[in-house]
Amino acid sequence: MTRDFPAGNYRYIPAVFQYSSGVAANADFEIERVRFDTWLPLADGFARIADYILAADRPLTSFCACELRSPAVVDEAGFRKFNEHYVKTLAEWGIFDGTNNPVARSNVCLEIDPPSEPSFYAFSFTRPSLGAKPTFVIAGGAEARGGPGTYPERITRYRETSLDAFREKTRMTMSNMEERLGEFGFSWKDTTATQIYTVQDFHPVVADELVKRGASRQGMTWHFARPPVVDLEFEMDTRRVMREFVI
Repeated sequence: MTRDFPAGNYRYIPAVFQYSSGVAANADFEIERVRFDTWLPLADGFARIADYILAADRPLTSFCACELRSPAVVDEAGFRKFNEHYVKTLAEWGIFDGTNNPVARSNVCLEIDPPSEPSFYAFSFTRPSLGAKPTFVIAGGAEARGGPGTYPERITRYRETSLDAFREKTRMTMSNMEERLGEFGFSWKDTTATQIYTVQDFHPVVADELVKRGASRQGMTWHFARPPVVDLEFEMDTRRVMREFVI
């Protein structure tokens, strides 16, 4: 089920306090994605994002998605500690109410030349666009099953990286993406971009598990990066966005 976030002119898929599972612009609004040519540490990034959104004559509550780059993978406790810091600004902006967080997010760790601290790679916000085509951002998802339990209990083929295990991990991640797309009534044919995050050799499964299921409709961008929590091996996100800029 999706929920409306009227202050931002979008709806979202509820998930956890850290982020939502995806966002979609309301009618007569569209999502604009902005990527930083030089990544910005969290505090600097939030300040630059605020300047950009306000200059577009939009409220800060229109902030709907972001993509982060972190120095290294962490355990569950470390991940929670980071997120408790991250959501403070969202609360100040009137987005996070202490329980519900509508903002979609991807957060990955580069294997080579990572940033020295968590940094912004890109962000998205909504803006008016009469008669706009539907736009959405599906948050990053990895090979962990939903529901209760620790990551070790929910990760598909935990700590296995064989070809057979990786095929299952990819299938689980694809299922997560398709479920989120379906919540908004969309499918792979509606997407304009898909991103892959892994340091494993995923090429043997590309044709059967990704291309044939439609994930490469507009090609795929591979980032040599790990999901943010230790022992996750494969992450994806996808979107439909017509306006994208680099600043």
